[in-house]
Amino acid sequence: MDLTPCQIVLGTMDFGTRVAPDRAFAILDSFVAGGGVWLDTANCYSFWTDPSGVGGASERVIGAWLRARPGVRDTVRIATKVRHNPLVPHAPESAEGLSARAVHAGVEESLGRLGVDQVDLLWAHAEDRTVPLEETVGAFGELVGKGVAVRVGAANHAAWRVERARSLARDRGVEPWTFLQLRHSLVQPRPLTPVAEGGHRLLTAEDLDLARSEGLAVWSYSSLMWGSYVRADKPLPSTYDHPGTTRVLSVLDDVADELSVTRNQVVLAWLMHQGIDPIVGASRVEQIEEALAARRVRLADEHLARFAEAR
Repeated sequence: MDLTPCQIVLGTMDFGTRVAPDRAFAILDSFVAGGGVWLDTANCYSFWTDPSGVGGASERVIGAWLRARPGVRDTVRIATKVRHNPLVPHAPESAEGLSARAVHAGVEESLGRLGVDQVDLLWAHAEDRTVPLEETVGAFGELVGKGVAVRVGAANHAAWRVERARSLARDRGVEPWTFLQLRHSLVQPRPLTPVAEGGHRLLTAEDLDLARSEGLAVWSYSSLMWGSYVRADKPLPSTYDHPGTTRVLSVLDDVADELSVTRNQVVLAWLMHQGIDPIVGASRVEQIEEALAARRVRLADEHLARFAEAR
């Protein structure tokens, strides 16, 4: 995996929709002040809550913040995604996809909204099996060659598709995908049960094996389960209702008490201990402050063993 220390990634999905720009600015300022580096967005965020029915709000808020904070671009890294932005408002079935034309057009529009000439990381947001993988790989490689993206990655892709894409990139002499983004957290759903959230793909042992053998960086989303670890009004989805969850949450309570930290901070520390960078969405400054403080939480081998036994 990537040898740099694991870090908290700020997820900005709700910026400009559920999170108003002024509040988003405060969260971004707090994140940078606390030593945060990576911002994660997408060109489709968040079309499902935006009255316009298309994405772009999150990128526009980040772009406005960058313009209002001269010099801050030198201290943050920006990751965005292409694949899911609807071409027809309110029609997710019209998503742009991953053809070469769609990838180039999507990135050009993202750069305009962000007000930058380059993104530090460009994601393929999900698979598009209607397009030859060679075409998608070539488009991503071309963007790196032009300096539009520094690195590229695959979100919500099967491990075998990632490895196939990397092989194609090597054959073509272009930049391969070196980042993976998948859903992962301390609690796990019942085996073989589908996730209710459309487009989500759970991190598997095979994904981690690929990452560790190939030196790929891994980011996790839905890391804090939408607040379910700390809020009684945000119960876990029904697929997580099994004895393993009960055992894990009991250990989580004990470890959090022993270390005098929050449940969320233990979960984030557990992920980072595995070499995973957790993406954390925030709607208030105190939430990102809590998340950044998880970098100082040190789990002992004994804590990790208890979690492993409970799962």
